[in-house]
Amino acid sequence: MDKQMYHVIKVLNNNVVICSTGANQEVIILAKGIGFGRKPGDQLTDLEKLEKVYTLKDKDEQAQYKALVGHLDENFIALMNEIVSMIETRFGKRVDEHIHIGLTDHLTFTFKRLEQGMEVTNPFLAETEALYPEEYALAEEIVEFISAEMNFYLPPAETGFIALHIHSATNFKDVLEVNRHHQLVGLIASHIEQRLQIKIDRKSLDYKRLIRHLRSAIERVSNGEYLEAPEKVEKLLREEYPLCYDTAWELMSIMERQLKKAVPRGEATYLTMHLQRLVQYDLGK
Repeated sequence: MDKQMYHVIKVLNNNVVICSTGANQEVIILAKGIGFGRKPGDQLTDLEKLEKVYTLKDKDEQAQYKALVGHLDENFIALMNEIVSMIETRFGKRVDEHIHIGLTDHLTFTFKRLEQGMEVTNPFLAETEALYPEEYALAEEIVEFISAEMNFYLPPAETGFIALHIHSATNFKDVLEVNRHHQLVGLIASHIEQRLQIKIDRKSLDYKRLIRHLRSAIERVSNGEYLEAPEKVEKLLREEYPLCYDTAWELMSIMERQLKKAVPRGEATYLTMHLQRLVQYDLGK
């Protein structure tokens, strides 16, 4: 823990305070009872008891977090702190501090929906589990942890949403971008079923290979990377598997529209091979 001085600016509740540092920087400090009896101007002396110090350099994010915390139960704030610690421990690194806003806000909204009797659904659970297996496994543990600690049932759909927040925070990516790419994979999977007239087994190894390839392809296109494929292989696939080859080009068109970037033709070759495996699997059932 940094040994610099912290002076209280505002006490949000017993477990969260806003402080200034010697560098005239605002930080958010979370620790059990840290705000009890504090008032603006107080200097924190028991630094060894500080659990988390977050910078949240963006002023808008600071304001958003302050407003969010001001309306939440202190036990829930402490619970969220434990969840972030679980994520950092599992992945062995600090995560994007925005998760304190993003995941807290998401779960708060989910609780309200469930309390109002609204259904929470997630049509892309299989895709999430296949794309982000480590994040998904931890998300399952977090759902059980929340349910046990708060005596509040969270539906399986939440596992997928939490997994996306984990992936976003551990990879320092915008959760909205992660979600857009995730939904694009689901859209492509639906198009494959309609075009090839097959029912995809979301648990099959061939499907998991396909969507992991799609994730890589989306990242390559987003980053402007180019994937080449041997012309002889492309010609062979075009002649041997015309339906899968044409479908692969349709999928590339979907990606181009959604990502607003050109997709190199080499992607069609590898997509064709994945599609053919799916067709063979469906015929063999």
